[in-house]
Amino acid sequence: MRLGLCCTFLAESIKFRATTARFVGGKPRAGQRLFLGELAVDNAASLASAVTWCAERGVGAFRISSQLFPLATHPEVGYALEELPTWGRLDRQLEKIRATAQARDIRLSFHPDQFVVPGSMSPEVVKSSIAELEHQARMAELVGAEQITLHGGGGQPDKATALARLERGLDRLSPRARARIVLENDDRVFTVADLLPLCERAGLPLVYDVHHHRCLPDHLSVEAATELAAATWGAREPWTHVSSPKGGWTATRPQLHDDHVRPEDVPRCWLGRRLTMDVEAKAKEQAVLRLLAWVRAQERRLAA
Repeated sequence: MRLGLCCTFLAESIKFRATTARFVGGKPRAGQRLFLGELAVDNAASLASAVTWCAERGVGAFRISSQLFPLATHPEVGYALEELPTWGRLDRQLEKIRATAQARDIRLSFHPDQFVVPGSMSPEVVKSSIAELEHQARMAELVGAEQITLHGGGGQPDKATALARLERGLDRLSPRARARIVLENDDRVFTVADLLPLCERAGLPLVYDVHHHRCLPDHLSVEAATELAAATWGAREPWTHVSSPKGGWTATRPQLHDDHVRPEDVPRCWLGRRLTMDVEAKAKEQAVLRLLAWVRAQERRLAA
């Protein structure tokens, strides 16, 4: 089993810079490009450090923040990476990250923000979502990331219509972007059972989020959902997500993630399997390392 860290660090010195359109918009155009270019170079350096950190500690995957290069698709201050005055340095950095991740066997992924809804009922939201997914596909290509994980979006006016709309939206993507799209069951609308027919029909892998499945169950058991989701990956290593509810399963809002993942929330049928498990926990790298130690101990016990 491969464990994955999501986006940021809690205590490590590896940090990613952010900015706002208001701040950038107050600069002249050339100043905007220079500022955003230096920010991009800094964030690429942090990503390189993150990949190395994972490799040195046996953490086999890293989810890259969608805001690695902030405001790139913003309607007023957006930019293409190649337009930045620092593009030469940035391109070389990204090439090194891609080579390091490949050499150290670190899987990279993206998970767009909730405003990215290619199956939206709003044509404008679909248009902006497609643009964002194309940008993330370009970033993924540059760093060697395998996938862009999407939720199904809203279920208006009903799930079947919404999923058909999502499929049409995804068909508008370039081959580069479409090839990286994977779907994930969520905790509000679409279950594993809802998404499987679309995944099978459209050739889309399904990331199985067991926490979401427990919050929004269907007729499938965890074991059955694990097997069915894994089958959508073909020969590729399946990807899963795990987390624990803040305050326990009797909490008013069990959808909220806790600081750490409790071992009892890791499906026993995942142990010893070939899969990647992203750890979604507020304690970030501390939670991953704690869970990794437990997983390795369980795997040694199973192998004994």
